[in-house]
Amino acid sequence: MIERAEGSPDMGDVDAVTRAVLTASRVLVGVSARSLAAVEDKVTLPQFRLLVVLSVHGATNLSTVAELLGVNPSTAMRMIDRLTGAGLTDRHANPDNRRETLIRLTEDGRRIVDEVTTRRREEIAAIVGCMDPAQGEALVDALAAFAEAAGEPAVPPAGHDAYPLGWTDMPGPGASI
Repeated sequence: MIERAEGSPDMGDVDAVTRAVLTASRVLVGVSARSLAAVEDKVTLPQFRLLVVLSVHGATNLSTVAELLGVNPSTAMRMIDRLTGAGLTDRHANPDNRRETLIRLTEDGRRIVDEVTTRRREEIAAIVGCMDPAQGEALVDALAAFAEAAGEPAVPPAGHDAYPLGWTDMPGPGASI
């Protein structure tokens, strides 16, 4: 645990933690890239992000998809067109507002999200399995604190409501919710 005087972080310790997090992030980026590599011929990383958004939020209109991805609606529409053409998303009228179209995952789109997420979980579990159990427990505490400080909700144990790649619509650090 990092010891510091109240209100005054020890910059040497902050630097050591920052370097450790950067090193761990390289590992996690590698895991994420490898988990996505198996479906690279089907979707790009930005398209996969869109599939994740639909996986988390369910059927969603274009403007909400664009907002959640942080892109212009025209960019989101081009991605949706490609994913719909590939059979990974489809469009249907909103039953509550017939003038609005909702975009949703198809079975194939859901399968890709589940496949990538499962592959990523398995590789991370293998890495964690190589750690001493006490280090694993300390890692859980440290990563939970890190995620909380960043405003990132915890990933549920399993299921479709997980944030498979950590993209949420939560504000960043220091923002009010």
